[in-house]
Amino acid sequence: MNDVPFFDYKKVYLDYQNHLNNIFTQVSSKGKFILQEEVEKFELNLCTYHGCKYSLGVANATDAMLLLLLADNIGSGDEILFCSHTLVATASVIKLTGARPIPVNCNDEYLMDVNDLKKKISSRTKGIFVTHLNGRIADMKQINKIAKKFKLNIYEDAAQAICSTYYGKAAGTFDRGGCISFYPAKILGCLGDGGAVITNNKKIYERIKLLRDHGRKNLEVFAWGLNSRLDNLQAGFLNFLITKLKQNIMHRRKMAKIYYDILSEINFIKCPPNNLLEKNRFDNYQNFEVLCTNRDQLRIFLKKKGIDTIIPWGGKCVHEFKNLKLANKDLSFTENILRKSILLPMNQFLSKKDVLYICNQVKNFYN
Repeated sequence: MNDVPFFDYKKVYLDYQNHLNNIFTQVSSKGKFILQEEVEKFELNLCTYHGCKYSLGVANATDAMLLLLLADNIGSGDEILFCSHTLVATASVIKLTGARPIPVNCNDEYLMDVNDLKKKISSRTKGIFVTHLNGRIADMKQINKIAKKFKLNIYEDAAQAICSTYYGKAAGTFDRGGCISFYPAKILGCLGDGGAVITNNKKIYERIKLLRDHGRKNLEVFAWGLNSRLDNLQAGFLNFLITKLKQNIMHRRKMAKIYYDILSEINFIKCPPNNLLEKNRFDNYQNFEVLCTNRDQLRIFLKKKGIDTIIPWGGKCVHEFKNLKLANKDLSFTENILRKSILLPMNQFLSKKDVLYICNQVKNFYN
């Protein structure tokens, strides 16, 4: 029996132990821990790799989303639409600004349903917070048309979509800005928490640069702000790890092809959209989410075979957490998706042997 963890966190460090130890020594021996040249260098590197004008390292992707909204003056009385198939953080940051989060259905690609989006727009709607889930970008052509028609701003939760593209544009670059996560299990993950805001808007960039550091510039305070700065040591690690980003993405795409080739033949499994040969999309395959019959029994079976899986968000859409008291009108499609979905292992540490083993065990379960 193979042992296939969902993600082997130890390997983030162990695979590059000597490099990361040297970076730790270099940064620590200089005593430069907060907003030093490592952060500045990483912000430039991120712009280069992701194809944007500006980036700002912050404490985590949740703070990145909050800062993006605050920088664009979202607040009390406003409504922001978001897809309910996402981490609760996407809705939390809307609420924390004083605005009202309005949940929208996902479609069969697990991304924002543009038809439901149009139904949820009101006179109070100020923007759309789009989640690019599992490394796949939402239907931005249609979302852009809707935003333009109703004069709405677009914000992007691109936590899982670093270097994913849609018709040549990178996630996070379609309007006001996007937010990326460097949580250890991400394609570009550090050794702790970390995040970034990316934008092509100079005013938003300058505003967030103030807000992430208590609203300060040259010891003068210009606005109410937060303490949300990417740790300089983590930035040092990321400057090295970003050099492995492209090869990590290509490895995931190779593993995805194996999943598609085998699982697509099983009638009880529905794979995510296969765009490996599609010209106008490039998915990074942060996750491999499938819909399956008898999901809970399958998960138990795989666990007995040494294969770890995850049920997205614990099997609940954001609007289903009753304590949050969100509107939940006409969201049954998303609820049904979350009753069937499961994340299979997908990361840079997986081998072809691992994926073949996973696929064969899935076949064994349904046989």
